[in-house]
Amino acid sequence: MLHIEKDPASVSAALAEWITHTIETVLQKQDRFTWVLTGGNSPKALYELLASSPYKERIAWNKLHIFWGDERAVPFTDERNNARMAYIHLLDKVPVVQEQVHVMRTDISPEQSALEYEKILQQYFNPEEAGFDLVLSGMGDDGHTLSLFPGTEVIHEKKALVKAFYLNAQQMYRITLTAPVVNRASAVVFLTFGANKAKALYEVIEGKPDIDRYPSQIIQPASGGLHWFVDEAAAALLNKRS
Repeated sequence: MLHIEKDPASVSAALAEWITHTIETVLQKQDRFTWVLTGGNSPKALYELLASSPYKERIAWNKLHIFWGDERAVPFTDERNNARMAYIHLLDKVPVVQEQVHVMRTDISPEQSALEYEKILQQYFNPEEAGFDLVLSGMGDDGHTLSLFPGTEVIHEKKALVKAFYLNAQQMYRITLTAPVVNRASAVVFLTFGANKAKALYEVIEGKPDIDRYPSQIIQPASGGLHWFVDEAAAALLNKRS
């Protein structure tokens, strides 16, 4: 489903309400909510909204179990660290249960971190069961999502839930969830705005399938719960309106 708002602020506001309502609805049926956070700059305003009234009071933070979609293999003190950003703009401001917050460790080797994270996921979800309640992700202007970058082997990973690899273009290691585990989620939401995303957004949604060029195309949850929250600038090239 495509949600088009006027500008980035409107996108963040609409998504804050949607996420809050989703958490409230799901927790009426079960006693925990598993949520994958995303990094980068795009979700900062969203996180600030969720950490303020009225959303802060509406969300049952003690029932949330927090995960990350990917991480740069840099120390937690590095401003590029996704977990650090989420703590600064959200998690330090709300009453989450720290034992229910699962960062991708960067104080050990990337490969070991990926293995440890996979074990955590295996403790939460059986292979036959559904996965996360919500995966929040973004899309780069090159069409990447998570750490699934164009032309990387990890796009085609079928077995592992979490992988670590060296990204030559950035000269750093990345740790990422893989498409199979993300596609088991009940809902996946992309937060995307800006004119620089318009070409990639068009290709991902309306272009020919080519996951090696536009890896975001591979995210197709089996539940059908795929949502795009975008602004008018990002949606400028789209023909669909829904």
